[in-house]
Amino acid sequence: MNILRSEWTKLRSVRSTWIAALSAVASGVALSVLGASDLLGTSASDLPAGWDPTAESLKGFLFAQLIIGMLGALSVTPEFGTGMIGTSLVFVPSRSRLLAAKATVVAAIGLVVSLATTMLSFGVVQLMLNGAGLPAAGLGDQGVARALIGGTLYLTLVALLGVAIGALVRSATSSLALLVGALLLVPALGPGLPGAVGDWFGEYWPITAGQAAYAAVPADGMIAPALGLFILAVAAAAATVASHVTFRVRDV
Repeated sequence: MNILRSEWTKLRSVRSTWIAALSAVASGVALSVLGASDLLGTSASDLPAGWDPTAESLKGFLFAQLIIGMLGALSVTPEFGTGMIGTSLVFVPSRSRLLAAKATVVAAIGLVVSLATTMLSFGVVQLMLNGAGLPAAGLGDQGVARALIGGTLYLTLVALLGVAIGALVRSATSSLALLVGALLLVPALGPGLPGAVGDWFGEYWPITAGQAAYAAVPADGMIAPALGLFILAVAAAAATVASHVTFRVRDV
């Protein structure tokens, strides 16, 4: 418990933690509103079949996920950059316990930030759709509550992935580069590869698969939400195990 308190004190006393948290919420809501604003002059009859107002309201995740991933990475990388990781290990010699405490605190912060991003984005965009006379989703509609829970868990897992990446590369710049590649570039470019390789990236790349978790209306070619979230969780767990092994065997 003392380790958790210590890691919480470290994170809350750093300005970048709160900047990242607020930026994740603000960017998620702002980009969701911006995406939905293109629909305001559209009639309901012009919407595509299988249109999902819930997923439409969470389009801001595209950028929010990058910030929340960096929030996780920044729980680790500054200590390597300043050399303070050595001091931390004096007080907590067990490297796995130290890294687990960091991940636990980030998971708690990430869960709150993810929930705020998800619910605010959903609420604001549904109000916009209602005001424009377009079909909107309600919490009681089929699949909506599950999608909102899935979206919250999706962002939280990305935060934990950020912790693992930060511990592996020990650099904020390198963490950002890897997160941009994993969260943005591979999902955008991977499905364009030929044959079965492109199909795999289009469905089973952990980030792409995880995005199925916050869709209330299944789309063609989309895997089941629970399976998508499971794939992302396995990827985050694998990265976490790799970070623990690496942290334990190399010099600080």
